[in-house]
Amino acid sequence: MEDEDLYRFLLEAASTLRARLTIISDGRTPWDVFRDERFAGNHHADPCSKILKRRLTRRWLTQHCNPAETTIYLGLSWYEKHRIEKNQEAWKPWTTAYPACEKPLLDQCDMLRMVARRGLRPPRLYQLGFEHNNCGGFCVKAGHAALRHLLRTMPERYAFHEKKEQELAQAIGKPVTIFRDNACGQRKPITLRELRERFEIDGEPEPDEEWGGCSCMLATDDDET
Repeated sequence: MEDEDLYRFLLEAASTLRARLTIISDGRTPWDVFRDERFAGNHHADPCSKILKRRLTRRWLTQHCNPAETTIYLGLSWYEKHRIEKNQEAWKPWTTAYPACEKPLLDQCDMLRMVARRGLRPPRLYQLGFEHNNCGGFCVKAGHAALRHLLRTMPERYAFHEKKEQELAQAIGKPVTIFRDNACGQRKPITLRELRERFEIDGEPEPDEEWGGCSCMLATDDDET
């Protein structure tokens, strides 16, 4: 589900750092997980990240690494420090570290400039204006502004997810949606097709539209269930 250019960056970054890159995979996409679990991920629950990232990572660590000699480095930024304590507890017995929360405190622009100084070309989603580089610019926890940007910059990718949502509803046998409509103070289900039709009429995003947050590696209490 990741953008193709991310893998180019990973290989080049690992070579620059002279680090061994290990890629692990369940073999499924988030949409496969939603179908198998008969549950569509949403802003409050992310079975995709739980199964394809956190649970898979923990299983690999258990099989290959000694907790006493292993540190998990996570990309929480300094403005997410409130998440660290719970995250540390959830990843035990592994030790976690958060370099982006250490001085000098860097924002995303600082980090991208650092990457460029290393002679690396950042993943293209940042150049296209995306705020994160997960799941190819699509995320079940994305805000409407992020979805609107995906439709504007990569309409074929938006169309892919719109079709997958329709197929999931057919497979489960009932209407399912990932996102909610917050218009007029209400919160009701809205399909990606309905959102697209609204975006095509509205044009530019509303001032209060959110980009949403990504928390793929923030372990939760039910990750091992």
